[in-house]
Amino acid sequence: MYQRDFLEQVRAQLTVKEDPAKLREKVFETSSGIPLKNSYTPADLADHDPLRDLGAPGKFPFTRHVQPTGYRGRLWTMRQYAGFATAEESNARYRYLLEQGTTGLSVAFDLPTQIGMDPDHPMALGEVGKVGVSISSIHDMRTLFRDIPLDKVSTSMTINAPASVLLALYLAVAEEQGVGWDKVSGTIQNDILKEYMARGTYIFPPRQSLRLITDIFAFCADQVPNWNTISISGYHIREAGCTAAHEIAFTLGDGIAYVQAALDAGLKLEAFAPRLSFFFNAHNQFFEEVAKFRAARRLWARIMKTRFKTDDAKSQMLRFHTQTAGSTLTAQQSDNNIVRTTVQAMAAVCGGTQSLHTNSRDEALALPTEQSAMIALRTQQILAYESRVADVVDPFAGSYFIESLTDELDARAAALLAKVDDLGGMVSAIEKGFPQREIQNAAYAYQKAVEKGEQVVVGVNRFAISGEVKPDLLRVDEALGETRRRQIAAVRANRDQGAASACLAALSKAARGTENLMPLILAAVKAEATVGEICDSLRGEFGEYQEHLVL
Repeated sequence: MYQRDFLEQVRAQLTVKEDPAKLREKVFETSSGIPLKNSYTPADLADHDPLRDLGAPGKFPFTRHVQPTGYRGRLWTMRQYAGFATAEESNARYRYLLEQGTTGLSVAFDLPTQIGMDPDHPMALGEVGKVGVSISSIHDMRTLFRDIPLDKVSTSMTINAPASVLLALYLAVAEEQGVGWDKVSGTIQNDILKEYMARGTYIFPPRQSLRLITDIFAFCADQVPNWNTISISGYHIREAGCTAAHEIAFTLGDGIAYVQAALDAGLKLEAFAPRLSFFFNAHNQFFEEVAKFRAARRLWARIMKTRFKTDDAKSQMLRFHTQTAGSTLTAQQSDNNIVRTTVQAMAAVCGGTQSLHTNSRDEALALPTEQSAMIALRTQQILAYESRVADVVDPFAGSYFIESLTDELDARAAALLAKVDDLGGMVSAIEKGFPQREIQNAAYAYQKAVEKGEQVVVGVNRFAISGEVKPDLLRVDEALGETRRRQIAAVRANRDQGAASACLAALSKAARGTENLMPLILAAVKAEATVGEICDSLRGEFGEYQEHLVL
């Protein structure tokens, strides 16, 4: 990019010498351990080629954005994550958020639903409706989306192991509304690999889970063309404590595994790859986060072009949703979380996200109140309509610092992916504990830094105050579990039991073969089989995954 003699002049004249004794920190570095210089110059981009490494927005390698006009044509989708207690209460919250200007819904399910258990299961005791909405049957899904037209609203569902069941419920309700499946849009997370390494809401072993995922790919490619069939999630990997470089590498490593599984199942790349989406964390270190999003887009485009040999632009694009970092929120001085969320959200916007959820200030203490959810949404709206940060595509392009950081994150993530390849791919790497160890080590290092005061957390290990008054919190009624147990008993008592049993038996039989399971799951939910019953039918054939201790 620059001539050698010019770079020598830059190094000679623009290098700043520092006295270590006068610096406020011994080491300046990013979360990924990338050393930070005093300042950056053209010498830091000696090998940088704007045509090769950046390109134009909307063109390979998509470093700058997946759309040529960025947000100048359309703003990102403001998708607030919500769901608690009953379908009735969550429906009221959704309609409130839509009235306040949310442009997409994002459903949070409670823990029993996430692991495919009905509210009357013994292990559901004390967990029903606590971290999300309790959904067990088509009756619940009808209520959840009552008076919400599913051809007008894009819905994301954070569901993984039983994703096929919740998608089937959603499609059945759309059908009841008279909405054709070609008019339905949204996303299911459906990313089981990150559950094994970071989150834990798995049911079936990895290879059986991959079968369900590829069945969804094939079914939606044919029947639900505007649905994003997976949201490959680095968010929870980052929440577990990894670095930005890990987040890129392990997310894209999971993506590679899903693409390969679909190809091995006989699907054509261009039939499913354009509907892949990703889900990233927006963390605290602003510049590293902007560079992370840019590096991830470029690396994925390169993977699709070189590894999977596609020149189809839509298959090369990395489209992603972002959520601000829940793990950075503090119970102490919870209003500080508004500031943290704003900084993180701006990084996501400057990095070119396609949709965004901003966390609420009280989420370190409880599910967000209605007022807290509104402030979180208003944060996005102020960024969109008042700050003007959305007016220019990739505003940091060409910055010596940002381009250098983008290149370094790209290189570090690629090196981690090479290690995954050496271990036989992501499924084998998870079975051998490689990503789990990397995440654990990074989380431990961060926690030690906090405890030593080397990493400042405002209001926690510095600038604390005494006698703090806790804010009003949203509380879920403790009687909810018993209410839901009665409701699910009524569903079973009043349905056509013969039809439900026949559908469950047909699903079990099909699970022993190779046919696509989605049509059978759809038939089961329409016959009022419950989420737990459907998952139990599959448990009986697939077995359950048992976590291995990783040292």
